[in-house]
This record gives sequence, structure tokens and C-alpha cells, in this order.
Amino acid sequence: MQTANKQIFVTSISDHGSHEKSDWVAMEEPLEIRLEYGSFDNRVVQNVAVTMRTPGNDFELAAGFLFTEGIVKNAADIKNIEHCFIACAENKTNVIQVSLQEGIIPYLANASRNFYTTSSCGVCGKGSIAAIRTVSAFTSIDMELKIPADLLYQFPDILSTHQEVFKSTGGLHASALFNLHGEITFVREDVGRHNALDKLIGAALLEQSLPLNQSILLLSGRASFELVQKAAMAGIQIIAAVGAPSSLAIELADEFGITLAGFLRGNRFNIYTAPQRILIPTHE
Repeated sequence: MQTANKQIFVTSISDHGSHEKSDWVAMEEPLEIRLEYGSFDNRVVQNVAVTMRTPGNDFELAAGFLFTEGIVKNAADIKNIEHCFIACAENKTNVIQVSLQEGIIPYLANASRNFYTTSSCGVCGKGSIAAIRTVSAFTSIDMELKIPADLLYQFPDILSTHQEVFKSTGGLHASALFNLHGEITFVREDVGRHNALDKLIGAALLEQSLPLNQSILLLSGRASFELVQKAAMAGIQIIAAVGAPSSLAIELADEFGITLAGFLRGNRFNIYTAPQRILIPTHE
């Protein structure tokens, strides 16, 4: 059984001295994603990526990764997903294989992180904004979608009540989807920001819920280029982040007409792009 955290013993130091105590830390293990594709009598298995992740929701992570990287177009491309047993591996659940339907050719040229990805997002991301527009089927801009500003205020507190592993470890990122009534619909956690979002979008993909153009994405940390890229792939129109956005994330959001908000803390936040979707109350 996969576990998302583990108990360790640490030395706690403070002004009052030091003492030994038990603590919980978030698990981080590698996951190798393999892809099987081709005709019935000529199947090919190719290693696509090795990512550092928190164990759990691996099927969603693999599906979300393949979709947000443009390697598969929809859930119908996927025949099945399974963990592989590797004789020399300590944990047989650290290799996963995604089999595509016969005749489906994956767009491996679209992936720019084919070999190793870190959970800290240090080496992942697309080479250009133009590449995303080429592979995404959900890039239409809907400026009719509008939400009141105070709807966003409550999101971080709602998310915190759903972060089970974070409560015990304090070491995980989270991505959450809210509907237009402010109700949370999906939450996924991981040590890596991009993994959490891949799991989230993968869950929506496997449930045939794409595009997510009627959902609001909440990021528990900063909004980076690769996270906005993944949101754009899934058709998300509004992104709110607890932390700051990067300059390239703002550029990408602006390019795709995505409303990007940052520093969502308490009853305040900044809007960086497409502000017309946020209804701001007027005080006379």
C-alpha cells in the first residue's frame, strides 16, 4: 500500500533546550512513466519520464502528465494504466505503464521533459508559448465567465480543511478545483507543484470532465509558467494562487486570456491578467 507520509525521529531545538520527538514528513519517491503504443502486432514500450512525486494517485498523475504535455489528446486514447513489477526495484509501485489504444500515435515530440523531472519544477516546462496553442484543444477564450471577488477570499481556508497529508507534514503542495458556487470539487496533493496539478487534471481527464472552463483553479503556492501552461491545456479560465506569479506565467496567462490572481491571502489579492472576470464591489 502506498503511503504519503512517514514517521521519523528528530531533535527539536528551541530557546529552552533540545529534546527528541517523533515527527511526520511527506514521502518523495521516483515514478517512472512508460508508454506502450502501436499496432496490435507491433507494440512499442518507451520510457517517457521519471518524476519525483508523493506516492498515491499515480494513475491520475500519469494520465495528467501525458495530457498536459500534449502526448495524448483525450482519455479515449488511453486503453489502460497499470503498475509494473520490476524485479530489482524495492517498490513495485514506482513504475507505471500507460497503454494506448491500437493505432494511437503519441505526440512525443511535444514533450520537453522526457527523461527526468524534479518535484520542485526545476527542469520542467515547455519551450515556447506557441507550442501550447498547437496541442491544446481548449484554448477558446470566454470573457462572459465572471465571479465576485469575495468568492475567492474563502478558497484558501476551504482548501486547508481538505489537505489531509499537509496537516501532518506541512510539506506538500496542493491544487484544487472549485465550481462557480465556491464549492470544492477536486483536490490533489504532492511534494511537487506540477505533480499535484497533473494529478488534478488527470482525475478530471479520466472522469471525462474536460474542459474545465467552468472551474476555478487554486494553487497553494506560487503560480509558475508550467502550472499556467497545464491549466491552459485543460481549458481553465481563472487561476488563483496563494503565492506570487512569475513574469512568464503572467505573459502566458495574458496570451491565453486567463484571469490570473496572486497573493490570495485574507480578504485581498492581486489581479495580473484578464481582470474583467472578477466582479469588484463598489463602496460609496
